[in-house]
Amino acid sequence: MSRFYPDAPRAAVSVLCHRDGCALVVRRGKPPYKDHWSLPGGLIELGETLVQAAARELLEETGVTAHLGDPVETFDSIQRDADGRVATHFILTVFCGAYASGTPAAGDDAAALDWVLPGELDERLTTPGTPERVRRLLGGA
Repeated sequence: MSRFYPDAPRAAVSVLCHRDGCALVVRRGKPPYKDHWSLPGGLIELGETLVQAAARELLEETGVTAHLGDPVETFDSIQRDADGRVATHFILTVFCGAYASGTPAAGDDAAALDWVLPGELDERLTTPGTPERVRRLLGGA
């Protein structure tokens, strides 16, 4: 099934990896939201659990691992085109975990990455809700 104009919502994961009060964010290299800063993540593969998908996507996009527990949030990401048709619909499950290991390097769908303080996200072009989500999950600005 295509990511664009799908027949049904696509299941995906997102990871808030944190270290020293900073969140690891990636600049998206592909649509949707190309060039927007976001939490690393992506689609769940057939036969993969949520946490396996989160760990895989984090490693593929950033080269790091994190101590992932239970999901902390689930939300819909729906974008419509100018005619009102659903262009994309993802159901995202978010995980939060402290950095464990690895040398951060942008990979896979990520064009760049950075460790940022929650308040620094307001100065960047981000995917909808990312600054608020990071502040809420890290507990501050």
